[in-house]
Amino acid sequence: MDEELGPVRAPELEGAVAWLNTPAPITLAQLRGKIVLLDFWTYGCINCQHVLPDLQRLPARFADVLVVIGIHAAKFDNERSTDNIRRTLQRLGIRHPVANDAAFRIWQAYTVRAWPTQVLIDPRGYVVGTATGEGHGARLEEVIAAVAAVFEAEGGLDRTPHLLTPETVAPDGLLAFPGKVLADESSSRLFIADTGHHRVLQTDLEGRLQRVFGTDSAGRTDGAATEAQFHHPQGMAVAGDTLWVADAGNHLIRRIDLATGLVETAAGTGRQQTWQQTDGGAALETSLNSPWDVAWDGRLLFIAMAGPHQIWLLDPQQGLVIRYAGTGAEGRHDGHVDEAAFAQPSGLALLDRTLHVADAEANVVRALALPPDNQVRTLAGGDLFAFGDVDGVGDAVRLQHPLGLCVSGDVVLIADTYNHRIKRLDPRRGRVMSWTGAGRPGHVDGAPGAACFHEPAGLSATGRHVYVADTNNHAVRVVDLASGEVQTLDIR
Repeated sequence: MDEELGPVRAPELEGAVAWLNTPAPITLAQLRGKIVLLDFWTYGCINCQHVLPDLQRLPARFADVLVVIGIHAAKFDNERSTDNIRRTLQRLGIRHPVANDAAFRIWQAYTVRAWPTQVLIDPRGYVVGTATGEGHGARLEEVIAAVAAVFEAEGGLDRTPHLLTPETVAPDGLLAFPGKVLADESSSRLFIADTGHHRVLQTDLEGRLQRVFGTDSAGRTDGAATEAQFHHPQGMAVAGDTLWVADAGNHLIRRIDLATGLVETAAGTGRQQTWQQTDGGAALETSLNSPWDVAWDGRLLFIAMAGPHQIWLLDPQQGLVIRYAGTGAEGRHDGHVDEAAFAQPSGLALLDRTLHVADAEANVVRALALPPDNQVRTLAGGDLFAFGDVDGVGDAVRLQHPLGLCVSGDVVLIADTYNHRIKRLDPRRGRVMSWTGAGRPGHVDGAPGAACFHEPAGLSATGRHVYVADTNNHAVRVVDLASGEVQTLDIR
């Protein structure tokens, strides 16, 4: 927490275009006698997502005393939609009230400058302090406990339960917010990260269900397929009878033996890495930070480590996991791997000896030349605050929070997530062209210009088709490579 600000009256929560997880808009006047914690966030930001465990733990610790309110101030145009925010609350399991501050009215009233920012307000309606960034949970708990003790002694605490109406409608189908998908044409297997159900599904390429890895509930248990637990699994890579899984919510890399179904932890401790830790070491003794995608090159597993804005690698034979590229600074900076900067890398695709990276928060696709070159360059896209939906070449291209990549022949396909499109990138020329998707959210099959996706986040190609993890539609879509025609996979 920053230093106390003194007796500053907290501005009223005015200007939100909508409220979620609450039956009516909330005012601070209604909350006199409560301790209030405001969390300013935007839903695509990995650092904002890292704060969520604290926002779940603190109300449990201070039940009937603390009210947490999310103030969603969107970075991206797509994130201004109340419906998209509602789906995110369902996907991330957020149960506290959230205001859609699409016009930044509350943000400006509190002079917030960065995501995430927390503001603590005492029961009289005065600001106690602020904190910017993640990792302030322990300090927040100390300050809340101190404030509660003071006002309890004065008889100034209101312990009336605060009414919530969480947006927890469960999807009707077999999938819930699938994050990534992997098609293994050589074995006719399709692997789906059923992220919202905390499990991995194995089907054939026509969608017939073969096996389920995970128990439908979040956890970090190793063991047989029916006993193992994941937490919001994301990217996958297959190597023979081994399936590597980026277990993002657990900050782990998991390994599934496809012959036996056994799930093991391959890297990570289950604790989120902090900035004070080393750049790697023994795989099972080194903490990771939101691994979002993986790519296998035959010997090494490359990891898109979204949390620290870096690319890591796992050497299974040596039992080591180490930082490979990125300083840890958030940004778009090309050059040698020790000097380059990424911004929430979230998708990987290997083509020859080049690792292509969907750098989501920078709205770009990067190319990382593997050893001995070890150089990073930007192929196409804008920058941290330069985004949109524009085809073209190189820096003239505009993407919006791309989360997924795959290779098809000599072309890199892009899940341009917040533009609800799949695009084609010629990596030699840096040329990007829209391929399929109408550019608006929806669930419509058909021709490339008419089909609609809703925040597609993962791609995988075979010789004839591209499989799409269509996250907000709770579906896997199949695109014909020759025609661009889109169909919804019938998983049964």
